[in-house]
Amino acid sequence: MHFEILVEDSSGKRALDILMPKIIGNQHTFKVIPYRGVGRIPRNLQSGTDAGERILLDQLPRLLRGYGRTFAGYPSNHPAAVILVCDLDDKCLKTFRQELFAVLNACNPKPTTRFCIAVEEGEAWLLGDMPAIKAAYPKARDNVLNGYKNDAICGTWELMADAVFIKGSEALKRRGWRAVGREKSTWAENVSPHMDVDANASPSFQYFRDKIREII
Repeated sequence: MHFEILVEDSSGKRALDILMPKIIGNQHTFKVIPYRGVGRIPRNLQSGTDAGERILLDQLPRLLRGYGRTFAGYPSNHPAAVILVCDLDDKCLKTFRQELFAVLNACNPKPTTRFCIAVEEGEAWLLGDMPAIKAAYPKARDNVLNGYKNDAICGTWELMADAVFIKGSEALKRRGWRAVGREKSTWAENVSPHMDVDANASPSFQYFRDKIREII
């Protein structure tokens, strides 16, 4: 199998570049493609922004149509699938998935596709493996980590920052959103190598892992 994995930012790419080989082994191939934000699905299912802006959901109709045409030409002994990974944020999961499938169902041909939503944010997948966080950040604040419930809607990146960043999330916010993005990428790089993909407690990570293996 070959997997094309679409993610909304560079921190997602950095995590999955490390985690995917743990999930699929070395007999399969993958490419993680980062975008510059999640955006929203266009109402008429026609991409409303320039492709160069690289906003994930804005470009999704065009992307899935293109993958459908491309994957149709792949040999039967090495098929391909596209995996969308993005944060739920404050969306309704049921409604969001219906919107995503509407985009997929409008494609002809349809690429093999799975939609994997991090609930609430990508940091939930890191927080699903507390031993990995402690291995990467031995001084992480246990009082913060111990109060976390997997895939809770709680301000996930802020909780991660409160656990591992000096002076916590408020100090990080004062540095601006670019600094937040850089720190998220650092967390992904530092925690992912220690993660046990088969023991992760995040239900949305388990869904991602199991869908990948199901396709294989």
